[in-house]
Amino acid sequence: MDEMKKLVEKLNDYAYHYYVLDAPIVSDAEYDRLYDKLLELEKATGIVLPNSPTQRVGDTVLSNFKKVTHKMRLYSLDKCQSKEALFSWMQDVREKEENVDFTLEYKFDGLTIVCTYDKGFLKSCATRGNGVVGEDVTPQVKTIKSVPLSIPFKGELIVQGEGMITLSNLKKFNQKYPDEALKNARNAVSGAIRNLDPKQTAKRNLDWFCYNVLYAEGKTFATQVEMFEFLKQNGFLISPYKHFKSPDDILLEIESVDKQKTTLDILIDGMVVKINQLNLRDEFGYTSKFPKWAMAYKFEAQELSTILKDVIWQVGRTGKVTPIAIIEPVNLSGATIYRATLNNYMDILRKHISIGSRVFVRRSNEVIPEIMGLAEELEGAKPIEKPQFCPSCGTRLVQIGALDFCPNSESCPEQIIDKITHFASRNAMDIEGFRDSTSKLLYESGIVKDVADLYVLKEEDLLKLPLFKEKKARNLLNAIEKSKDVELSNFIYALSIQNVGTKTAKDLSKYYRTLDELKVAKKDDLAKIRDIGEVVADSIASYFNNSKNITLIDKLLDYGIKIKNSSQTGNSEGIFKGKTFVLTGTLESFTRAEATALIEQNGGQTSSSVSKNTDYVLVGKEAGSKLIKAKDLGIQILDEQTFKKLLKI
Repeated sequence: MDEMKKLVEKLNDYAYHYYVLDAPIVSDAEYDRLYDKLLELEKATGIVLPNSPTQRVGDTVLSNFKKVTHKMRLYSLDKCQSKEALFSWMQDVREKEENVDFTLEYKFDGLTIVCTYDKGFLKSCATRGNGVVGEDVTPQVKTIKSVPLSIPFKGELIVQGEGMITLSNLKKFNQKYPDEALKNARNAVSGAIRNLDPKQTAKRNLDWFCYNVLYAEGKTFATQVEMFEFLKQNGFLISPYKHFKSPDDILLEIESVDKQKTTLDILIDGMVVKINQLNLRDEFGYTSKFPKWAMAYKFEAQELSTILKDVIWQVGRTGKVTPIAIIEPVNLSGATIYRATLNNYMDILRKHISIGSRVFVRRSNEVIPEIMGLAEELEGAKPIEKPQFCPSCGTRLVQIGALDFCPNSESCPEQIIDKITHFASRNAMDIEGFRDSTSKLLYESGIVKDVADLYVLKEEDLLKLPLFKEKKARNLLNAIEKSKDVELSNFIYALSIQNVGTKTAKDLSKYYRTLDELKVAKKDDLAKIRDIGEVVADSIASYFNNSKNITLIDKLLDYGIKIKNSSQTGNSEGIFKGKTFVLTGTLESFTRAEATALIEQNGGQTSSSVSKNTDYVLVGKEAGSKLIKAKDLGIQILDEQTFKKLLKI
């Protein structure tokens, strides 16, 4: 056992120097000799130490990915695409906090991965998912040699980083496996991590750059720079970063990186500016999607010209008819592009494009291909005609503003198919394994005519369809059955109400305790809810005033849908009805998540920053700037004992 421990320690140190420091201290042959010796000892003893490098092989093929709820919510980054906008943001920050400074980091173009350590050992790894729930990819991530299997820090530690494949490793993979050649680095990472066979992940030789500590038990940081030093001390491959005081210096550095980015061995699509001081981040807080203390600057997208071959018109779940450009294939940022977006017919006229002309196409943010405008009008080019009738059902289209809609929501095939797909999606009913092709097949076969029909499907119905065997049919039926227990916000989003996205659905679920309350809500009352204006309020009220929609909802409930009305929606008659809380400091009686749940269950809501709209500040030990600000604004402060008395617990 002592010899095994020494070998593991030595091999991990060699791997750290090779994969993290890029400074090998032994030859490959020497490493292989010690590795083989460790394998022999493990086979002889039947013992594998938790930080043994042999764990990186990934011997077990998984049957599926398990979902995991993140302990800390993962936010996206707000973005800007002009230096003027970035400079303005930094100046606004400095006006509020004169003594602020910033860090500047690469904006990686890979896959976000969260790693959790406990007692010094890697415990679990998960994808970002929707920021709240991700997928367990621990066996896959263990194959990444720059992810430490053990670290000096012994408390619980949750860190966030980006899974990447270097361009040189991508080239080596394509040379070694020409039949499996990968077109771009981004998809190579995503495909590797989401492969159920970890050995396939290991083949791609990924890296992982760590850039954030989400939680460190008993440990606090004053600055981002201090956080990076902690990560380095624990053997993590960290995101390259620089520390600046002056916004002008940041812009100069961004300009320099922009010019040199094609020489890097990794894909980046911009730079990230963060407030360095963590106490100031608490003051700036968060929006529903982004931290207000960080901003991503996006590099200018790559742009090429190609021939516009045709324009087809697609009908979405809300009836909106959208033009899609079919183009002569071009390669942008490592991906072959065949189709590109056009917003509406007015957009087509504004860009002066025609079928057969040469157009500029840009992969916006290196992700979404978009037609930017006319490059050259070629001989024989034909004008693009605006459709008068729905391309799916033939109904005459209705124009609302700049957009065209098919009003036949009840029997337009493309609308219904898209509604079924949306209904089953992750942020809606979350029917696992449900695809666009599944919706199309079920509808065109006549088995499913609306979303309610999903809940009366039988195995014998599915077995009549092509590609459906017993296992696939049972899996789908089990997933549909599992989806019957649903949060109110997810159910609202699943209904495909015009202008209602995930955030609006969550806002509605917090304001109205049950679906029955929402169904009878008046337009004027809806419009008073924060972030819900007249247009959205009209969409919601109109939806529930339509008797056919109510009939559909009743069918869903009759077929066994059970809506959870209390966990997220709270109690409209609770003692904290309409009150906003801010939590600060370390709470002892319960976790922050538990305190937040108690507040919401009793009609209140929480915010990340103190403002004049805050009603209460709940303070724990070592409360900082939020407590000071609350006192300055005269906001009522509650300690834990008072909070519990109010709740009678």
